[in-house]
Amino acid sequence: MVSGNQTGIMEFLLLGLSEDPDLQSILFGFFLSMYLVTVLGNLLIILAITSDSHLHTPMYIFLSNLSSTDICFSTSTVPKMLVNMKRQSKTISYTGCLTQVCFVLIFAGLENFLLAAMAYDRYVAICFPLSYTVIMKPCLCTLLILFSLFISIGDALLHSLMMLRLSFCTDFEIPHFFCELDQVIKLACSDTLINNILVYTVTSLLGGVPLLGIIFSYLKIVSCILGMPSAGRRYKVFSTCGSHLFIVSLFYGTAFGVYISSALAETSRITAVASLMYTVVPPMMNPFIYSLRNRDMKEALRKLIRRSSF
Repeated sequence: MVSGNQTGIMEFLLLGLSEDPDLQSILFGFFLSMYLVTVLGNLLIILAITSDSHLHTPMYIFLSNLSSTDICFSTSTVPKMLVNMKRQSKTISYTGCLTQVCFVLIFAGLENFLLAAMAYDRYVAICFPLSYTVIMKPCLCTLLILFSLFISIGDALLHSLMMLRLSFCTDFEIPHFFCELDQVIKLACSDTLINNILVYTVTSLLGGVPLLGIIFSYLKIVSCILGMPSAGRRYKVFSTCGSHLFIVSLFYGTAFGVYISSALAETSRITAVASLMYTVVPPMMNPFIYSLRNRDMKEALRKLIRRSSF
């Protein structure tokens, strides 16, 4: 490895979750299984939605895009980790590391915005049911998805370009299983003040605004539901939000857990383990949450399986 500034770096070292050789094979099988479940589960969701015309509604359009994002989110981190485990290697090239940072930021940001768009969809459906088809037109859904993708790509490119100005001198070990933006910035031997300010500012804006939108939507939804006279109708209406609310809690809860652990943990390895909870677990859980709690999804999956069997 060549020391010097960023132009001389050949590779970083991803220390991963454990250095125990005996544990590597167990972790390899565990994460390979999780990755396959994530990809196959989300592919089933996408195929079920696209093959059933009854599910060509805003709610399921957002869900199919969320499943696509989950596949890409896991693919940006897990395969490289599996390759390193199999080869007993810890290296990742400088270009590969920057590329991984960029894709992780794109798909994490896109998931963040899609969850906010889904909350807005439920808000309109429950609070303005008579105007739902007028407000949530297909063109609006497309614009929301494209806007989310545009902002996420812009954010990722901005951070990636700002990393190009950093110099890395002697420390190339990343105590993580993927190139996380914060961990890479910590390795720089040049001034990182601008990078850190950018990270905290953009994260607060692009993470806080969608979260506030989700909270606002659900406060309005709860207020609307409590005003309904029938307890059975209240339960039925709120149950339509259950899956989305669970996914929101899982995604933001684990993300905040990573932030707290990075601030309080004595070692960065603990932060790496905590990062699994928002990069690997939510994408794997989403298909189960939506397919098991949603009657329309279960029926669409049955039709898809029957059609495939035939």
